[in-house]
Amino acid sequence: MSKPVILCVDDERMVLDSLRTQLSSSFGNSYIYEAAEDGEEALDLIQELNEDEVSIVVIISDWLMPGMKGDELLIRIHEQFPKVVKIMLTGQADEVAVNRAKKFANLHCCLSKPWSEAELLEAIKSGLSQL
Repeated sequence: MSKPVILCVDDERMVLDSLRTQLSSSFGNSYIYEAAEDGEEALDLIQELNEDEVSIVVIISDWLMPGMKGDELLIRIHEQFPKVVKIMLTGQADEVAVNRAKKFANLHCCLSKPWSEAELLEAIKSGLSQL
């Protein structure tokens, strides 16, 4: 059985690289760290991982991205994978979008950019502890 995946979705490559660095330095080889630059790419990647029977345990998504917004992405993912821990990481989400994600995607938490590494890691650990 392969390792579980933490998926990061953001349209800024620098953010994805920072997240991967922080996650791998904290969690080491416990997880596979995947990245997508928009909602459609994330959905395609999730489908591939699911077909390969690889479980996704955490999704960290930006809100403001071209095409599909983060709340819509998380709601779509939640419909198929309700147990995945969903975290929104954004500098620009409006309250309505965050509340929609909480109500329809079981959003675990919303963190503001720039984020605190300690706060992000705590959010992931608390989300995983509920699985």
